[in-house]
Amino acid sequence: MRRMMLAIVALVLLALPAVHAVQPDEIMSDPAKESRARDLSRELRCMVCQNQSIDDSDAPLARDLRLLVRERIAAGDSNSQVLDFLVARYGEFVLLKPRFERQTMLLWLLAPLLLIGGGLALWLQIRRRARSGADVPAPPLTPEEEARLAALMSDDAKSS
Repeated sequence: MRRMMLAIVALVLLALPAVHAVQPDEIMSDPAKESRARDLSRELRCMVCQNQSIDDSDAPLARDLRLLVRERIAAGDSNSQVLDFLVARYGEFVLLKPRFERQTMLLWLLAPLLLIGGGLALWLQIRRRARSGADVPAPPLTPEEEARLAALMSDDAKSS
């Protein structure tokens, strides 16, 4: 029981930095603008952590990016203008969910194409196995096998 409590406390302590990533001094006074800033922050990748959004990251660069997003929103930029600004400055990698464009088409289409290709290969394999099993007739029984089968069947008939 004590180990379980220690494990729970450890998990809570590990989760705390992510919960408090956005500092109180970063929060905008207008709740609508703050909500937009939080939504945008969840779409942007922390360049230090790489698989975390800047909204969840405690890295100094993530804080700078959160402040930059809030500055752009305070200046009157729309969400797409803020994202365009950050992509122009840091590249497409800053987006956690890259846009569907010519450069990222392979990234978006590779998984569905692999899934379709795997399904097609599986279907062809099953079809090939079904055909090869149906084409080959079972060889006829030898006279010894027929005699043994008859003996087994007569034994079963007597015992039933």
